[in-house]
Amino acid sequence: MTPMQEQNPVIRETPCKTILGKSGIGDYSLNCYGGCEHACVYCYARFMQRFHPHEQSWGAYVDVKTNAVEVLERQLRRAAPGNVFVSSACDGWQPLEAEYSLTRECCRLLVRHGFQVNALTKSALILRDLDIFAGSTARVGVTVTTLDPRLAALWEPHASPVEDRLRVLEEAHAAGLHTSVMFGPLLPFLYDTYENIYALLERAAALRVDTIWVDAFNPRPMVWEATAALLDKEFPGLRERYQRVLFSPPVRHAYLAALRGHIATAAERLKIMDRVSSCV
Repeated sequence: MTPMQEQNPVIRETPCKTILGKSGIGDYSLNCYGGCEHACVYCYARFMQRFHPHEQSWGAYVDVKTNAVEVLERQLRRAAPGNVFVSSACDGWQPLEAEYSLTRECCRLLVRHGFQVNALTKSALILRDLDIFAGSTARVGVTVTTLDPRLAALWEPHASPVEDRLRVLEEAHAAGLHTSVMFGPLLPFLYDTYENIYALLERAAALRVDTIWVDAFNPRPMVWEATAALLDKEFPGLRERYQRVLFSPPVRHAYLAALRGHIATAAERLKIMDRVSSCV
């Protein structure tokens, strides 16, 4: 089992007309980049390629919205305050952000104008920006799927190591910020066992995370194809089991019911039921 090799994504600087958009997750969403260097195999944002076609595969290109800060400043003059999900179609703290600082400066503007930033990332780079969030209503969250670094490197090849992401939660909590974690998607037969779910929730409890979500794997457009390809390469025989769990309604129903049971049992055992929400 070998992680994806390092790559140099194709970078394109492209000005945007708007940067603050309506969102079904919060009041608004903000994406300073199109595409994501993290190249997570299961990323739901792969569907964006339908609207913004590229020759390169997902994870091998990034469009940088170089005028994002100026556009946001203009939009904020008219926008009603609300919560802003950062980011919904990329990772706002992917490696290029260290060079461009677009997400940092946009978050600075949002906080200054009284908007609540709801950050979700797989990057420890967000630690750089805790100074901006200090004293605000910002919520700092990370996504973690497994505590196994080998599996994480395979499915999330260019995201920060898992322990670095957990350190984000620790330091954000120490800074007095509301913290959250998304455990998911839990990939079937790899890290959807009760033992893995319990281990994830146990770490969250130890880190005193305020809000915990747990999600199943969903074969969204373009996601299943990428997932199946990696399964064929690294886990021979699993593809057929995935197909039954994902595409046979009775099997899917039973699988999700069992997964919900694992989540509830682990949360109850750890006495954190009030902090855990199942998206399953």
